[in-house]
Amino acid sequence: MEKLKRPVYLKAGTDDFFKKMRTEVNETILQNSSLYLFNIIKSLGLLLLFFLFYSCILLFGNSTLLLFLFYILCGVTMIMLFINAFHDAAHGALFKKAKHNEWFMYVLELFGGNHWLWTRRHINLHHAYPNVPDWDIDIKQSDIIRIFPNSPLFNYHKYQHIYMWLIYPFYSLNWIYIRDFKDFFGRKNNYVKKVVDKIPQKEIFMLFTAKIINLFYLLFIPMFALNQRWYVILAAWFAMHLCGSILGVVALVSTHVDEDAHFPETDHDGNLSATWAMHQMIVTKDFSTNSKLANFLYGGFTHHVAHHLFPGVGHTYYPYITPIIRRYAQQYNLPYTSYPFYHAVRSHFRMLKNKGVKENIMLTGEI
Repeated sequence: MEKLKRPVYLKAGTDDFFKKMRTEVNETILQNSSLYLFNIIKSLGLLLLFFLFYSCILLFGNSTLLLFLFYILCGVTMIMLFINAFHDAAHGALFKKAKHNEWFMYVLELFGGNHWLWTRRHINLHHAYPNVPDWDIDIKQSDIIRIFPNSPLFNYHKYQHIYMWLIYPFYSLNWIYIRDFKDFFGRKNNYVKKVVDKIPQKEIFMLFTAKIINLFYLLFIPMFALNQRWYVILAAWFAMHLCGSILGVVALVSTHVDEDAHFPETDHDGNLSATWAMHQMIVTKDFSTNSKLANFLYGGFTHHVAHHLFPGVGHTYYPYITPIIRRYAQQYNLPYTSYPFYHAVRSHFRMLKNKGVKENIMLTGEI
């Protein structure tokens, strides 16, 4: 893959809003240690809950109804762990000590993921350059879907606002069993190779080991232990991934890729036109911030602007940081958007429809 210059943000001035905002957040919100403790309790509780539901599969799975129920509950809990606990740990925001976050991230391998790879594509690519074409790997994943204005337009993209309803439910299966291998061994559009010169042999071993262990305990042990036909258990396993993915995709499509999304491009020297903090405000959206249920399910994704401005802070602090962001947005005339999740999802599919037609092929840079 061709080498591109790393994007460079505009240098912040002395009166930069974020310097003042960061000071206020540090001196007020981050002094509340109870929110730090709650995050740990929630994360460990979700982990215990997942394995409790898994135990129920083995104990009560001879009933087909209960088999599907507990597999689906495993799927929901799995996605909540990814979005809440593992996401915070990847940012070094779950525990105070870096080594504790690193240890916790190894638990991700039990779910079929690879924490070394996820950290590099999420932290070093998405968070470093959100919505920047040729850099944000969380947006550009496959030619099946066209989001970036500079991505190639194929005839089938005119239907992407229809067929993506059927593809999104396979998100977790794609992540674990296709995307990880593509990022490790693929050559076409391999964004990870931009920030990694050589993949350690240990991580290649961990990649295959994690997939095998995940399939063994979630699929093959129930097949041997339960008095159910293999295809019934396979169907329940699929239901786990489908239901979990549907829950998770709401967060993924609601924060960066709506019909008003911006995709800033660099100039020939690799320079972006905004400061780092202003860039986060421009390309990031909040959704359902006032919903306690949404905040519990999706963690920092509902308060996504706060997450991008303060990625090293646990998600339990974000509901208290967001009002400060709104105040600064009004005071400094900064872009800030928050809307209900159903509006965000609807806007995302409108964007897919717009990006699937020929008229948009000339729209590059900021829109």
